[in-house]
Amino acid sequence: MSEQSTVRANSESVAHHVRQAILNGEFVPRQRLIEADLSTEFDATRASVRHALMTLEGEGLIERMPNRGARVRAISPNEAIEIVEVRVGLEVLVARRAAERIDADRSTALADLRDGMRTAVESGDLVRYAALNQEMDAVLREISDHGVANQLLERLRAQAARHQFRLAFDPQRASASVEEHAAIVDAVIARDPDAAATATETHLAAIIQAISRTHT
Repeated sequence: MSEQSTVRANSESVAHHVRQAILNGEFVPRQRLIEADLSTEFDATRASVRHALMTLEGEGLIERMPNRGARVRAISPNEAIEIVEVRVGLEVLVARRAAERIDADRSTALADLRDGMRTAVESGDLVRYAALNQEMDAVLREISDHGVANQLLERLRAQAARHQFRLAFDPQRASASVEEHAAIVDAVIARDPDAAATATETHLAAIIQAISRTHT
């Protein structure tokens, strides 16, 4: 592998890890991203890190500041709502395909995640709920097996992560959200694409309303 190819491959790995850190709330809005620190953390060359930051800037996840390097870009509530609106079509596509492609083993996995999310909310363990929520979304995307939709969703989710991360730790919103997710899971397990699409649209509409209420 040539040096250029190695840099490109390493930069893709760094970009993925930084993107996930933003999605998980580990990197917060306006947090500075120091090339040397990222190079050490992800065992990558400075060239790979620099290339990864350029990629993430193009995705709207970070911004570069004159003479100050890069930082995680802060997303306004209005922009977060627009991002969720764009996600609707992609999420509906994923839900429909998951309902068409589900098998017995994955039905069991989704049912276990649904039940685990309910238990977490009932016990007040919202950290556990947020983690299972992300896992459930990942399983649905895996079942759907739609590469382009999944790549786009990963980027869009990371952009609005801070707003949804905050909602996940609102007990009232979590109690409603867990049942919205359960409706999606139940429809997918039942192999009902129309019901899966409707449940997904309902869930995302509720997210938009919750973001709006939080910032009014």
